Amino acid sequence: MVDILIVEDNKELADLLCGFLRAENYIVSTADTGEKALTLYERYGARLIILDILLPGIDGFAVCEKIRKQSNTPILIVSAKDEKEDKLTGLMLGADDYIEKPYDIDIMMAKIKGIFKRRYAIDEICDGNLRINKSSHVVYKNEIPIDMTAKEFELLCILIENRGRVLSKEYLFNQIWGSDSFSEQQTLTVHIKWIRQKIEDDPKNPQKILTVWGMGYKYV
Repeated sequence: MVDILIVEDNKELADLLCGFLRAENYIVSTADTGEKALTLYERYGARLIILDILLPGIDGFAVCEKIRKQSNTPILIVSAKDEKEDKLTGLMLGADDYIEKPYDIDIMMAKIKGIFKRRYAIDEICDGNLRINKSSHVVYKNEIPIDMTAKEFELLCILIENRGRVLSKEYLFNQIWGSDSFSEQQTLTVHIKWIRQKIEDDPKNPQKILTVWGMGYKYV
């Protein structure tokens, strides 16, 4: 998974921002169309999306809406469209913030750091009788440590961080094993089964990780 996906058709601007971000040790990827952005996100994911609106083909609003339907990944819209209606549209579609072009690079970097601090600095996730410590990579059920493999832990974290949202099998597989992996998607099904056996009170009648037939899985 990359840290930041920049969706910007102005190559000079994209390269400039990319340079600043990489200097701060962020892993960055870029896309110059909405279609490329959706493809990259589906394959590799991102912790933050910096999204232009005026893109060739699918515009930024459509990209924002599609991503927000499947994930709560932070989205920062950066656009020359400065009308109130445009800002409201972006925020109503689920963007976390809206910055006008041209922007001050110091303010942009501060906003990005703020998003990462608020969203990803949390070391523990709690849900009912489950407690996940992301620093130590330990899952507790009723305060008893559960033995989990690295893949099981990553998969559970993605599901619980997107609770209530249906995540496709392809998305989950690419996030954990990568699109170039030699594993098969059946591997995902097996890992879901193993996780259920460890966290569900009745693995045959799961109440936490649900299968959405024809689509994927969701954590509730």
